[in-house]
Amino acid sequence: MEMEQFAGGGVVVMLAGIIRGMTGFGGAMLMAPPLSLLLGPVPAVVTALMLETTAALVMFPDAWPRFNRRALFYLTAPACVTVPIGGYLLVNVDAFLMRKVIAGVVVVFALALLSGVRYSGAPRPATSLALGSMVGVLLGATSVGAPPVILYLLAGSDSQAVIRANLTVFVTAISVIGLIMLSAIGAITVHVAAYAGVAVIPFLVATWLGGKLFGKMKEFVARRIALGLMLFMGVIGLVI
Repeated sequence: MEMEQFAGGGVVVMLAGIIRGMTGFGGAMLMAPPLSLLLGPVPAVVTALMLETTAALVMFPDAWPRFNRRALFYLTAPACVTVPIGGYLLVNVDAFLMRKVIAGVVVVFALALLSGVRYSGAPRPATSLALGSMVGVLLGATSVGAPPVILYLLAGSDSQAVIRANLTVFVTAISVIGLIMLSAIGAITVHVAAYAGVAVIPFLVATWLGGKLFGKMKEFVARRIALGLMLFMGVIGLVI
């Protein structure tokens, strides 16, 4: 890896960590488009999943007693089944096209979250199963799986603390499955794993810093800043 790529990737990872800490999600959304430009789609997705899994595992002990087990089962079970489909697309579709797909997914969901789009119905098992299946494909192909689940979970009656716990448990589960799948098909090389391993510490430090910044900012402002940056990164990925 060229020094410019390494340094550029480090800046992206730190920024993604800050956003992850500010919002509780969005690390993969912010880092996937620029990392796919710097490293290629497969290394970008592997790196984003490894870093997001690490951050989610740190939050997992606090989330475990709070999450809604019934709601998460209907989302997580089908997602775990369909993650390999997304992984197959990631490693078999043309790299240039996958870069545009990753950027396009980020743009769509950043705009949806910015505009306040919400799922209007009550969460139901059949809807959860269908959404979980779609999200599994998205995560395996792009590393971006949380936004559709956020839009869906906000329609329920759970508190913000429970929604955050649901999201943490969900991201942890499907990211681990995604990494297992990518490892099984040979996408996780020693080179990529080493890069992600080096990036873990700055990512976690930045996540901690983002959490501190969130405590000093209004939630609305923090989310707008974060989503604006995600949208910017997605647009750059589309036009370059």
